[in-house]
Amino acid sequence: MPKKVTLIATAAMGLESIVSKEVKALGYENVEVENGRVVFEADVSAIPRANLWLRTADRVKLLVGRFKATSFDQLFEETKALPWESFIEEDGEFPVIGKSVKSKLYSVPDCQAIVKKAIVERLKKKHGVASWLKETGSFYRVEVAIHKDEALLTMDTSGSGLHKRGYRVGQGEAPLKETLAAALVQITNWHPDKPFVDPFCGSGTIAIEAALIGQNIAPGFNREFASEGWGFIPQKAWDDAFQEAEDAANYDQPLDITGSDLDPKMIEIARKNAMEAGLGDLVTWKQMQMNDLKPKEDSGYIVSNPPYGERIGDREEVEQMYRGLGTIMRDYPSWSVYILTSHEGFEKLYGQSATKKRKLFNGYIKTDYYQYFGKKKKQTAKGF
Repeated sequence: MPKKVTLIATAAMGLESIVSKEVKALGYENVEVENGRVVFEADVSAIPRANLWLRTADRVKLLVGRFKATSFDQLFEETKALPWESFIEEDGEFPVIGKSVKSKLYSVPDCQAIVKKAIVERLKKKHGVASWLKETGSFYRVEVAIHKDEALLTMDTSGSGLHKRGYRVGQGEAPLKETLAAALVQITNWHPDKPFVDPFCGSGTIAIEAALIGQNIAPGFNREFASEGWGFIPQKAWDDAFQEAEDAANYDQPLDITGSDLDPKMIEIARKNAMEAGLGDLVTWKQMQMNDLKPKEDSGYIVSNPPYGERIGDREEVEQMYRGLGTIMRDYPSWSVYILTSHEGFEKLYGQSATKKRKLFNGYIKTDYYQYFGKKKKQTAKGF
């Protein structure tokens, strides 16, 4: 059994630094940030922990090998030289998927077939199997990714993408991925003792992710992972990881989180999603127009992914909405406002330049995250 492993937490473009921060917060060192991924070394127990706790990563992959491959022979021999028997059992089922970008070996089906053959040869030899491998046991999805002639061979430890928390029973037309929603919350400096409002909540993803963060609930607590059946990860590592998540959750943390939307159907979906996430009535859901937004507290946070007006017919209505939000929030200068949109004229419509902007991708849509920091209230001296 391998004591140390190299793991890759894959990330959407623009979120790598946030994923890296999360990996370090779990106590792992030797963390390297690359395009679309965060690479780190750890012991085997990191596989359950990273899958349970990483809020903004897409998947956790186990790195088996990395090498130059400019010919099929080279790909075969280098793959065969890797210690597959340390990970895949004699009866393990291991389909191979692949991709190739800007490389001499551009035929993905051929690359997949060669990698599969090389692993079979290695496992037959190491496990002492003369004929064929049964592949009736645990599932290991192997990926060969070739970029500029460098081959990266990994196994997917997550199964379904980590954005699938297991609470989404319904969604709207353009749902925000849970991983991106969590990132939007983490980019702010919101603390759970402050009010949090999403006035365009849709199916409730941002508010639900804020509640999970607020009570320190592990995002993967409600789902299963592909690597739970892998023989080289002791069952104790999984049991300990789930126990750690249970012990770390702060279910007594009071929260003031509100999600509102014009569409009553979306509010009903959001309520069901929150119940499925185990949040009960922790989040307040309201069917209301944005114009009725009137924060009661002196300061707080608005974090939202409003409609972008991508369809021509919607554009005018959306622009009016942005203007309206800017007008309302001028009366609440101590509130911080964070808005994700692809509309390049947002600041002009909102009526104020953002304190900070960050480029992010919502799926394939290039967006900006406009951040308006609330003004700190001046403390008045007492006793004078």
